Amino acid sequence: MPTARNARGVDIIAYSRDASRFVGVQVKALSKRNPVPLGTSLDKVMGDFWIIVNKVATAPSAYIMLPSEVTERAHRGEKEGRVSYWLQPTDYEHETFKEAWERIGHGA
Repeated sequence: MPTARNARGVDIIAYSRDASRFVGVQVKALSKRNPVPLGTSLDKVMGDFWIIVNKVATAPSAYIMLPSEVTERAHRGEKEGRVSYWLQPTDYEHETFKEAWERIGHGA
């Protein structure tokens, strides 16, 4: 079940077949092999899983991460007094995360 576009919070809520388990998923789709913008605060990193898909139109690859892994690898930048966070491709393009759909699990 997708949520409203650009709404604060998770992008997808997924349920198991018997509705005994659900997960909130944050999705970031990138046209190129770019950093993932995380905003001005890491408080916005939420959900149970993050799915980062880069090169969506040409050769898509998905990387499945936990929010804690996203925040641990986040880079902090400051320019003219403004703070921003992002995740570099080298921080999410690991074999541990690549196409690791089994991390989300199998529902009943």
